[in-house]
Amino acid sequence: MPGLKYEKLHPAPVVGVDEAGRGPLAGPVVAAAVILPLKGCPRGIDDSKRLPAAERARLHDRLIGCAAVGVGIVEADEIDTLNIYWATMKAMTLAVEALCVRAGCAPGHVLVDGNRLPRWSYPATPIVGGDALSRSIAAASIIAKHRRDTIMLEHAAAHPLYGWASNKGYSAPEHLRALAEHGPTPLHRRSFAPVRLAWEAREGGRQGELLVVPATAAG
Repeated sequence: MPGLKYEKLHPAPVVGVDEAGRGPLAGPVVAAAVILPLKGCPRGIDDSKRLPAAERARLHDRLIGCAAVGVGIVEADEIDTLNIYWATMKAMTLAVEALCVRAGCAPGHVLVDGNRLPRWSYPATPIVGGDALSRSIAAASIIAKHRRDTIMLEHAAAHPLYGWASNKGYSAPEHLRALAEHGPTPLHRRSFAPVRLAWEAREGGRQGELLVVPATAAG
């Protein structure tokens, strides 16, 4: 289970930051920033990937009630503009900024999952595999993952053909089949190759249809 080894190396308040949604073909990338309480931290905090959805939801609600939390969201159209790397960096920055407003103070130090840091002025340390090593980062991973899954469940109701209720926008077979058959939605990341190819194929087919003039109309 993630501990507090890294948190104890730095001045308080220590912020853990993680993101969810780099790889999907649709939906936003979501980042969370968390300052855990000195007492009353819920048990069971772990890397979100190790937890079932019901446990993530339980821990999410507990963390919202006891920790300082900030969330940053970057939507698909901005991901296409910035690219996924810079969109992720922006989501992390927005999350920490939101946390600063809620907590009413600047971070003493920020622990970030991964090997790169956003371009910000906060003292920070990247930790590869941080969501399995730092409790603060693990808490952020739970918040980010649960928030993004909730967003995709809401979108699934409006776009039921793509299977987002189960695949959350990732490139599952049912998602790829629907993308090929129905084309992308406004929530798809058109800079991602499977979406771009599906869009180009669909647009190419439409252009071909426009070039076919029925004999009765040609006169």
